[in-house]
Amino acid sequence: MNALHLLLWVALPYIAITVFIAGHIWRYRTDQYGWTTRSTQLLESRKLKWGSILFHYGALAAIGGHVLGILVPASWTSALGVTEHSYHLLSAAAGTVAGVACVVGFVLLAWRRITTTRVRVTTSRMDIVVYVLLGLVIGLGIAETIGRNTLGGGYDYRATVAVWFRSVVFLHPEPSKMVGVPLIYQVHATAAWLLMLAWPFTRLVHAWSIPLQYLGRPFILYRRRWSLAKQR
Repeated sequence: MNALHLLLWVALPYIAITVFIAGHIWRYRTDQYGWTTRSTQLLESRKLKWGSILFHYGALAAIGGHVLGILVPASWTSALGVTEHSYHLLSAAAGTVAGVACVVGFVLLAWRRITTTRVRVTTSRMDIVVYVLLGLVIGLGIAETIGRNTLGGGYDYRATVAVWFRSVVFLHPEPSKMVGVPLIYQVHATAAWLLMLAWPFTRLVHAWSIPLQYLGRPFILYRRRWSLAKQR
């Protein structure tokens, strides 16, 4: 294990986590008016409708799969009676569906931003950074799921990548777990940390602005003006 391994599998994760937390606090305190998706729906809506639905639902499903596969130890699923073979089949099938939906949605959104002039001129440099990093993370993820685990011989990332990630989360990093891991998994993990590093300074902050208050507020009652005037 050399200095590069320590940089990628110890220093980078903690730098990304620190910037992620501090950056969001700074952004919220100094730029609340910029805490938005900067929606371009008025400029083009047809491609946005389908691209946004596929991308967001695919991404949420993929994140759920990552939580199950990385944060939940293999011993826990085994204790519930889920064999490694069954887990592999479930992971490959669900991951493929989620990955394909996410990829198609992302491609539609990227194509829309590139080919629609009115949308393209609103694109900032940080938007380009986000699209590049998202494309890298999503592309490598679907390559792992389909190319490696579904069509290939498979790779037990829960014995290496998952153990390393949990060691970082629980503050006792084990970078040695990433030594010998296939390159595609290493690049995927690195790109994910870089995306996390850039997150607070992009429009991705809108992910934390879910309008939960809408669930409990009273409905809005609309009345016609002419009926009120007629009564008067």
